[in-house]
Amino acid sequence: MSNFKQDATQLLSLIGGKENISAVTHCATRMRFALVDPSQADVKAIEALASVKGSFTQAGQFQVIIGNAVSEFYKEFQAVSGVGEASKDEVKAAAKKNQSLLQRAMTTMAEIFAPIIPAIIVGGLILGFRNILGNVPLEFLGQKFVHGQAQFNPDGTILYNTIVNVSQFWSGVNHFLWLPGEAIFHFLPVGIVWSVTRKMGTTQILGIVLGITLVSPNLLTSAYDYVQASKDQTLKFWDFGFFKLNAIGYQAQVIPAILAGLALSYLEIFWRKVVPEVLSMILVPFLALVPAVILAHTVLGPIGWTIGDWISQVVRAGLTGTFSWLFGAIFGAFYAPLVITGLHHMTNAIDSELIARFNGTGLWPMIALSNIAQGSAVLAVWWLTRKDEEQNQITVPSTISCYLGVTEPALFGVNLKYLYPFLAGMIGSSIAGLIATTYKVTSNAIGVGGLPGFLAIQPGSMAMFFVCMAVALVVPFVVTLFFNRQFKFLDNKALDFDIPFFNK
Repeated sequence: MSNFKQDATQLLSLIGGKENISAVTHCATRMRFALVDPSQADVKAIEALASVKGSFTQAGQFQVIIGNAVSEFYKEFQAVSGVGEASKDEVKAAAKKNQSLLQRAMTTMAEIFAPIIPAIIVGGLILGFRNILGNVPLEFLGQKFVHGQAQFNPDGTILYNTIVNVSQFWSGVNHFLWLPGEAIFHFLPVGIVWSVTRKMGTTQILGIVLGITLVSPNLLTSAYDYVQASKDQTLKFWDFGFFKLNAIGYQAQVIPAILAGLALSYLEIFWRKVVPEVLSMILVPFLALVPAVILAHTVLGPIGWTIGDWISQVVRAGLTGTFSWLFGAIFGAFYAPLVITGLHHMTNAIDSELIARFNGTGLWPMIALSNIAQGSAVLAVWWLTRKDEEQNQITVPSTISCYLGVTEPALFGVNLKYLYPFLAGMIGSSIAGLIATTYKVTSNAIGVGGLPGFLAIQPGSMAMFFVCMAVALVVPFVVTLFFNRQFKFLDNKALDFDIPFFNK
């Protein structure tokens, strides 16, 4: 504790004093500051403190990595600084003034998706498990027969049974698991609109109701049938006499749901300012929800559908076109830098659009591979410094979290600090991405973004994904060792590199 008190006192001074702190809180391993003037923080001196394992700036917050003892450090910091405890939301709000317009937009996107990502991951695992049960022919289960007739593949080879073909129990499990799978993906707009209202601080039950209107069975043409129904001219509609309105659902759609949720929230905020408080309970929900539903089905839904279609078509072309190998190499290399800027949160929306339109995404497998690659680079740093107990406190947990899909401790605590491991991770991820897009590796949904990610991969892509995983595991490790041999970057605990883009 005495060491914490000394370091806490020094941190207060190095960060610019109490008057430079708008708000401060902590998470599981990091102190999180919203600073009045971030340029006053002496980053190099802060990182030289014995209790500090690294620092970085993200989403307008200056974050100091302490480790598992961060709660004790935080108490000492409060004692020496006299700064009161703030909630994470208060720190985020205070930090917004340090963000650009683009950063604020990406932060908003991240905060919308963060509460629903666990459900999406579960859905991806469920779909992956169902694919293994029902779509993977296994030779040891024997040839498939239908009504006594032996079945063959189109190329004449034997078609073997799947697990559900030979086991009623697993067939029942397969059908039952569609219940939560459908709830997660089919009704995704409900979760998105709810999350938007939660983020905006407006009435969440109204968001749930609005989300349900986007996926209701009363919408006689579902999102899945829209394209074919348009071609066949069989779109269902509401007839108002002098005009008709297409009754189209937005199942699994992301952008229409976000736009609808924002419209509802801004309408509610507006009416709460205008309507007298005595009438607020009655009029505000009505005046917010009904116009939002109308806007969602007349303007915002079609616009959101079109934007989503453009984005997904462009990304799809990159993933499957003539130069897909180049797209994979570039995306694989630069996903980790996107994480640093916060722009990576946009990929959640793109993945969801690809899944809704094409029943799978080739983008998410590269994200998982990038996380694995950065983890392997940290693993190499651990190997090179394995006799340094102090360093092990950073590298070991960073490697584990990275392999499980959480990259920030690895990126900011190790790889960017020494730079060369970060570049090695980018190289390994680039090669893995090139292979992934060349062989059209596809996942059913967003999964766990690390080693367990194979569970979300479609059966036909599983073998090549394991090849890509091997590349992401081995190449960064070897390249990091090579870089250290050539440049001796670990001879100094922190390189004297001035990288404004990373440090600002």
